[in-house]
Amino acid sequence: MTEIIQVVTTTSSKDEAHAIASALVTRHLAACVQVFGPISSIYRWQGNLESSQEWTCAIKTRRSRYQAVEDAIRALHSYEVPEILAFSVVDGNQNYLDWVAAQVVASNDS
Repeated sequence: MTEIIQVVTTTSSKDEAHAIASALVTRHLAACVQVFGPISSIYRWQGNLESSQEWTCAIKTRRSRYQAVEDAIRALHSYEVPEILAFSVVDGNQNYLDWVAAQVVASNDS
């Protein structure tokens, strides 16, 4: 297990996804954010079956910065209840993992 995690969120537009991605990287909360889509999402919301087009952000960061990443996403996101899920990175290219760690300001550096 590494200190690196991937956080995933979805947005209602490409522009919103890019705004979140840019903010996270600019603030040194993420080393990289990949934006992909559109994707089709089907879900139940407030008792109704919904379908929408969304964009996904795959955010690479340190585990210690998760709360700051979540706070930033919530502040920038248009959804009442945004998807924000964190996944542990079990292993990976050590050079890449080191690069991610170097790009993300440690919580005690902020």
